[in-house]
This record gives sequence, structure tokens and C-alpha cells, in this order.
Amino acid sequence: MNHTVEEIRLKNGARGLFIDVPGATVMSMQFQFRAGSRYAKSKDIEQVAHIMEHMAFGANARFKSEHEFEAEFTKNGALRNAYTTDFWMVYEADCADFEWDRILELERLAICQPRFNEPELQAEKGNVRSELTNYLNDHHRILWPRVQQLVGEDVLTYRQSLPTISTVSLADIREHHKRTHTTRNMRFVIAGKLKGRKSEIKRALEGFELPLGERFDVPRDELHSAAPTVIRRKDASNLTFDWSMVIPRELTDEELDAMHYLNHILTGTMSSRIFGAARQKGLAYSVTAYAGGGLYDSAWDIVGQVNHETVNDLFEIITREIRCVLDGKITDEEINAAKSFYLGRYQMGAQTVSQISGFYTGRYFADDFIKDYDKIPEMIQKVSKEMMITTARSFIEHNTWVLAAVSSGERQELVDLNDKLATLFEPR
Repeated sequence: MNHTVEEIRLKNGARGLFIDVPGATVMSMQFQFRAGSRYAKSKDIEQVAHIMEHMAFGANARFKSEHEFEAEFTKNGALRNAYTTDFWMVYEADCADFEWDRILELERLAICQPRFNEPELQAEKGNVRSELTNYLNDHHRILWPRVQQLVGEDVLTYRQSLPTISTVSLADIREHHKRTHTTRNMRFVIAGKLKGRKSEIKRALEGFELPLGERFDVPRDELHSAAPTVIRRKDASNLTFDWSMVIPRELTDEELDAMHYLNHILTGTMSSRIFGAARQKGLAYSVTAYAGGGLYDSAWDIVGQVNHETVNDLFEIITREIRCVLDGKITDEEINAAKSFYLGRYQMGAQTVSQISGFYTGRYFADDFIKDYDKIPEMIQKVSKEMMITTARSFIEHNTWVLAAVSSGERQELVDLNDKLATLFEPR
């Protein structure tokens, strides 16, 4: 879908994107604050942001309860959601074009005029407790925060977060909202048929009744390697693992693109080097590689699940194929196939207003950078074998990594696997 993007800077200090999609029948809205769990005033109430997010569409200046607000919000089919990460809290809504102004007003109510009350607080404490307890049954979910901890990020695991739920008070919720929900700390992305409406939307956004505040800095952690770590689960029938490597800098767009294509070559398809080879030999049902960059550091992870009787063979393949990459053994055919795949995904990725909005939000919410949608095909063609190899080598050369797993097996099993991977970091 054709679209144009304009950055808007409001008088109240808020910033955001207007994405005009001519002829669209849907309006998509997202509002982001740096207000996630890392911004709790103390670790004792670490879940305050999460609980507040659950209360986001509760009682407010016009509606006495979540039930009443939900009925009004969704009566014409509109969708709404909110989510919390370590750093962000995001409110989002999708609605039919004919009611965009009504939904924008309801979003304003939820963000600016919540009426936090004790019954809803107690209900959402129970819901958050249930959510985190559910995560304890998901071995990949268990691994994520533990790996973050092991390499030095100042986060809690789900099991550590659970006791903080009971300590959160109504005063804590109100304090967190007042401190974090300010106009300078707000970013927004609004996408849909905007022609003739931009001035009206801008006036509505400038009318958000929030204090001026400040845009919070993103916390910075000192990262380091860690010993192989097993999270013991008696009911774990296999081994769920995460091999995470980190470097203390943000990857450039070119480097990140190169890593995406390299990961596709390694694990993206049934013919890929690691995942494809493992499936062909019947070693593992799931192996995935991904890379991501933050403001201060970047990570490269290979994750998967594997049975104990085949784990050694799988890690032989992982070690062998990463060594081949470090030695520069990537073919032009593989690179061209990866480029073709991502070009197809690019053309398929703008079929809906929500997809278009999603293309911009992640990066814009992180550091106010506006990606250029029209330049993606050109960027795809620029990805080179040299950039893939150089970026992969930079993770190995920095030598900051950890292997962690959820397993019912002995720690020695993971130590042996760790020793295989360690050979990649030896001087060459």
C-alpha cells in the first residue's frame, strides 16, 4: 500500500509520525512512553509498570469501570491493547475509518485521565500473577530474562518478579503514571487516511492533559560473559537452549541487515545450514537465529529445543557452520537466495495499515529514527558477504557470551556443549 510519512513535533514536547495511507479503511494508533519495568522507582515494586498497563483501559474520567469502557471502545469492532517491556509501555488501537476520532478520544481518556481504584488493582494483580506463573511453564520464556541477567542486564526473572506484585500499592501505580506519562516522554504513530485530518489530529494530541516532564534516558548496563547455566526443571523432557553473544555497541543498519540475512542462511528455511541440516538428520524440530541492536549493545542469539540423545550432534553442526562463516565460506547463491526471500517479504509486508505502522514503530520508538520504506530494496541489494563475515567475527572477537538452558539433565551436559562453542573463540 502506498503511503507517505511525516514527523510531527507538538508544542507540548511530544513527537510522532503521521503515516498517510490513501484510501485506507482502517486507522491504527500507537502511543509509547519510556515507562517499562526498568523505570520502577525500586526493584521491590518491579511489576508496577506491568500492573499499570493491565489497568490502562480501566476506570477513567468518563467510565466507572473497565467493563463499561471496554463496551464503549469495542462497540463498532475496534481493537485495543497495551503492552510493557523492560523499557516501554505502549497503548495501541485499530479501528474503522469512520470512528477514528471517537477512538482517539477514548485513547486520550485511558492515557491522560485514568481513575485507578483498589478493586481493579487487586483484580489486575491477580491477572499479572497468573500471567507470570503461566510463563514459568514456557521454557523459552524462562530463558529470556535469565540470559539477560547472566550477561549483566539489570532485570528480574519471572520467579523473582512474582513476589513484587503483592508490594505494589495504589499510590505506587499513581506515582509511576505521573512520573512517566508526560508529553516529552511520549511518542506516537498514527496511520490511516489522514488527508484533511492532520490539523484536527494534531490539535487533539496537543490537548493531552499530561505534565511536560522529560524524555527518560535508556539505562545502560555493563555486559560480561557467564558460565554455562542450567535452569533445572524436573518436567523438562528435552533441552531448551539459548546461546547469546553480545557486543557493547549498536549495530549499524547495514550490519543488522547483514546479520538478518546471515541468520536466514543459517536457520531460516528447511534448506538452511543449521536448522535445515538438523531437520534432515532428525536431530531437532526447532532452531532459530536472530540478531538485535539496542542503543548501547547488540546481541546475536541461536536458540532451540533438542532431545538429549541428539544434542551433541546438533551442536557439532552449529559449531561447524559458525566456523565456516568465520572462515568466509558463504556462497553467492546463498546470499542471492536470502536477498530474494527478504525482497518478497518486503513486498508482502505492506498489505495492511497495521503492517505499515509496524514497519516504523519499533525503530522510531527506540531512538526517534525514521526508516525509509522505499529504500529497502536498495538496502537489500547492498548487503554483502564481507559485511556478514565482518559482523559475525565482531561478536566472536569481543568474546562476551553465555550458553544457558532449561533441562532436567546434568549440568555437565551443558558444560560439554559450552566447550564445543568455546573453540570458536580461541585465537586463530
